[in-house]
Amino acid sequence: MPNDSPTDELVIRNGRVLDPASGRDEMADVLVRNGRVEAIAPELDSQATETIDARGCLVAPGLVDPHVHLREPGGEDKETIATGTRAAIAGGFTTVCCMPNTAPTLDSVQALEFVHSRAEDSAACRVFVVAAATLGRQGEQIAPIDSLLRAGAVGISDDGDVVASPRMMRQVLACCAQHDAVFMQHAQEPSLTEGASMNAGVTATKLGLRGWPKIAEELIVERDIRLLGETGGRYHVQHVSSGTTVELIRNARASGLQVSGEASPHHLLLDDRACEGYDTMAKMNPPLRSEADIHALRQGVADGTITVLATDHAPHTLEEKALDFESAPFGIVGLECALALYAKALIDTGLIDWPRLIELLSIEPARLVGLADQGVGRLEVGLPADITIIDPDCAWTIRRDDFVGKGRNCPFEGWAVKGRAVNTLIEGTPMPAGAANSILK
Repeated sequence: MPNDSPTDELVIRNGRVLDPASGRDEMADVLVRNGRVEAIAPELDSQATETIDARGCLVAPGLVDPHVHLREPGGEDKETIATGTRAAIAGGFTTVCCMPNTAPTLDSVQALEFVHSRAEDSAACRVFVVAAATLGRQGEQIAPIDSLLRAGAVGISDDGDVVASPRMMRQVLACCAQHDAVFMQHAQEPSLTEGASMNAGVTATKLGLRGWPKIAEELIVERDIRLLGETGGRYHVQHVSSGTTVELIRNARASGLQVSGEASPHHLLLDDRACEGYDTMAKMNPPLRSEADIHALRQGVADGTITVLATDHAPHTLEEKALDFESAPFGIVGLECALALYAKALIDTGLIDWPRLIELLSIEPARLVGLADQGVGRLEVGLPADITIIDPDCAWTIRRDDFVGKGRNCPFEGWAVKGRAVNTLIEGTPMPAGAANSILK
């Protein structure tokens, strides 16, 4: 809930109201009273003192990103909860889930309480924690998953590192299954990627860089799916980069296993040739792959194999990214330009439409992390009025100097795109990128 009192009454008029969770798609007004959706209907009769004209726009549930790196604690030079959530608001996201690869790791109740407290004080949007699977994300001792989930963690992951040991992986999956909590895997077989900095292929050979083979991702996913068949539960593949991984997920879902995957903007739009000239802005983990992988990933989104879109927002300083290619850190920022990039990759190519894109960015990620029952990702009467108003025809140019977050490590500098969040509301309050908001109660 915003620290300031929500607007007593507000009406959003003349928009195309989309709520994929309920199937709503109609031209209507939305009345918000005391932070909740009071009514949705054409030409509402309201004396609201505040009106937003959404003519030509989509009125959608607040967008949800289940995979961001807010860097706090320990990486405040790269991003903070305050700056990262301002970036989220600017991009139309009202809820984000932060990853545990902080310093210290988010592997204790005390660490979760720190993030919750900081979010209460300084976050511009709702913040939830995906806690670590193993202590220190070292893969050697299981974290207190029961306690972490009771303390409010919405998922479990060692993101940034894989749970490499099959024995440990089975133990983690079994523990998550007991709580119906999703496990999110950073799929990277470490012995195949040591010292590698980009995709194995022609470009890596030309640049004289050690290649990172796709099979390093695929082997982990294939192993984990087999373990899931023993333990049950829910398993999610983060930042899918390989077309073969898409096929593994497709087959697992067809067999009845609860397996899901996510796609990020960069893996839907860029191949490994973006690394030419040793451009560290295109260095990410997993690395950019081939045109064939882009096609397979897009098709996976189109046919429902990939059910979640997530940015993997990973800010670094420009000084770090100015290092030589092999020394520079992996990762790019994504929150502020993701919506338009998804539209470019998936809508402009005719693969999906705006209602499906909104679904992939709202109710689907909310379900993944168990927040749909709390109203996250939904735009329905009686629920908190977390709303994103999107102008699908807004043409703009991505300029990293315009970002409100700290991160400037973006490979899409200068891209002409279309589609933008023009207003983001939390509990009925329009949220400028600098506004404060508490975690969902």
